[in-house]
Amino acid sequence: MAGTDSTKEAVLGGPVVILVEPQLGENIGFAARGMLNGGLTELRLVNPRDGWPNEKALAAASGADMVIEAARVFETTRDAIADLNRVFAATARHREMIQSVMTPRRAAVEMRQAMAGGAAVGVMFGPERQGLDNDDLVLADELIHAPLNPAYSSLNLGQAVMIVAYEWFQSGDETPEQFIDEGATPPATKAELVNFLERLEAELDACGFLAVEEKRPTMVRNIRNIFQRAQLSEQEVKTLHGIIRGLVDFGGKGRDE
Repeated sequence: MAGTDSTKEAVLGGPVVILVEPQLGENIGFAARGMLNGGLTELRLVNPRDGWPNEKALAAASGADMVIEAARVFETTRDAIADLNRVFAATARHREMIQSVMTPRRAAVEMRQAMAGGAAVGVMFGPERQGLDNDDLVLADELIHAPLNPAYSSLNLGQAVMIVAYEWFQSGDETPEQFIDEGATPPATKAELVNFLERLEAELDACGFLAVEEKRPTMVRNIRNIFQRAQLSEQEVKTLHGIIRGLVDFGGKGRDE
């Protein structure tokens, strides 16, 4: 996967992430890494098993130092969510309780709407071994359950946090679903494209490819449509000119020479 792009403006904020009784420092680091990928920066830890600060967490965070270094530790879940107005709880298991359950995608929309209205929002994640217990779940307003393969839906802590962080970021992102990555070269202008097509057609006339007069208009249109659909860049048009030049300079010399 691509690394961070320092030329782009950071998108930070979002709901608080609360890890309840996390066991391994490495998993806290992986969770922090997932958080920052989604622009989430506030991490709260409830009674981490191996204490805090934790060097293994910082190493596993792989550059998400700002999340780890600003993390706050609380003794109980109640203390960790005391200042929040709305709390979501991620769980992989269906419980014998009547509570509202939503997908991470829907939860992200709900969180964004709540925060836009001035609410302080948090998302709780449970210990690696068994997840949140029922006493923690009843403190939440909504449960989050990710729809995954029903035959195998095992997530580690970092993955669970990443799913929620990803959906949070996507709910406010406006990246087009498809685009042409032009790199350092701009798209070709219509003048550049037409110039290339006219050169190509001239060479096809010269070699006899377009010799059948009644078929020539249709063949020319088909060729032009091929290159129009390609959405060529300026550099690609130059490359195509070079290909034509190479073929012409080769002069139809036999391959067996």
